[in-house]
Amino acid sequence: DKEKEKEGGGAQEEDKMIKEDDTMAWKFLSADQINTLLEQDIAGVQKQLELFLDLKQHKTSLKEAVVLDYYVSGFWWAKEMDFAAVQMAGFMTLLNLLLENLGNQHMTLVENIQELRRTMAGIGQRHSEKSGGFEFFTVDQAKAIISYLEISLFQHYALYEYLFHSPREELVIGDENVVELIKPADAPFPAPLEEGLPCDIYSTFTALIPAAEDVVEETEGGIQLEEQPEAETPIDPLTGYCMDDVKSVLGEVTTTMISHLQTEITEKLQMQEEVFSLRIEKLKKA
Repeated sequence: DKEKEKEGGGAQEEDKMIKEDDTMAWKFLSADQINTLLEQDIAGVQKQLELFLDLKQHKTSLKEAVVLDYYVSGFWWAKEMDFAAVQMAGFMTLLNLLLENLGNQHMTLVENIQELRRTMAGIGQRHSEKSGGFEFFTVDQAKAIISYLEISLFQHYALYEYLFHSPREELVIGDENVVELIKPADAPFPAPLEEGLPCDIYSTFTALIPAAEDVVEETEGGIQLEEQPEAETPIDPLTGYCMDDVKSVLGEVTTTMISHLQTEITEKLQMQEEVFSLRIEKLKKA
């Protein structure tokens, strides 16, 4: 009974906290949307946020892709921190507030940090006059949130500024051109002059005359195709020679070539012999 009373008291306290902090916790996402996201894995969170934030062009738009990644990463980090539903909603509202300051209000990094400081004021204090509306966070959770924002948004603040405020050239992925085709040669238009086209284009596309259709001759029995001339068969140059004739010719050629080689070798040997003889005579005289 005591445990049930504690659970009931905890639930009443959470409901009371949700009602008190309704102004800041649920400004960005509703309670139903937060509960739906808590039931999803990371792929499901991305898909649901695409629907909730109407990011339909995230696959082709760099800005929408970065914004989607910004919220998905933030939500999953908060989920791993075991935030309650109202704390999840408040954290998503804080992420949206800082991004709106950067994108729409054109706040600098220093101005946005000061805005975060003002928003987080009063955490850990009851009924503080400087409350920013996020009293449902504890002091440790506030420190963890600031550390997360340092490595996610503030560390890459210049890149976010460039993404939101610098115009980018649109890549042309398609173009329409009107091309006038050359009329065929048999049309009532004259063929283009050879001088009006590059030689390679003219010889490849224009100078080719389409093959004439087979001439038909009408006869009393019907239509008869014109007979095509038969292709000439190549003539073998060795026709009329037997194997002995070939061997005889090859023998004569080989004998002639060898005799020339022997003559050249003999002449070179004689020249070297004369040179050596002269050297020997000189050595004897010396």
